[in-house]
Amino acid sequence: MTSNFRKIIFFILLAGVSLVGYQFMIKPANKDLAEAKGKVDTKMVQLAKFEEAASAAEDLAKQLSKLQEAIEFFESKLPPTSQIHEVLEQVTVIAQKEGLKPKTIRTLGKKDNSGYVEQPLKMQLEGNFSSFYSFLLELEKLPRIMKIRELQLEKQTDGDGQIAADFIVSIFFQNSVG
Repeated sequence: MTSNFRKIIFFILLAGVSLVGYQFMIKPANKDLAEAKGKVDTKMVQLAKFEEAASAAEDLAKQLSKLQEAIEFFESKLPPTSQIHEVLEQVTVIAQKEGLKPKTIRTLGKKDNSGYVEQPLKMQLEGNFSSFYSFLLELEKLPRIMKIRELQLEKQTDGDGQIAADFIVSIFFQNSVG
């Protein structure tokens, strides 16, 4: 055997070993690597979704705490139902302090809602418009949630700036859970 022939056989043998190595070792390893990479990519996508969901959950928790603070604030403005008489007394004292003459003050039917009770009062007051305006400002300063509705003002003929006010003021209270 000549040296060129040996070189050719060695080259063919070397090429065959390389081809067999590629077919039976490298190709399956590449296939396994591609599958593993696909699994990792899928898990990375899921991880990104989980991180996004966790971030959204944190935002919801922050919003929930803000809502809870708002509920506590408004509940602090709602006296217990047992204090209805005190609030009624405050309203009448303010009206008298401002120089208004109460013609009638009567309670209307309570409206029970979930979490609070609305107690409407039908009031008829007479007096000076400036005094009535001061009365409304004083009502607004009370640490209670109130609402004035069905307000009717009529000018009185017997004096300058004299009015008759007919309105309903609703006072809100905590619903007593029993």
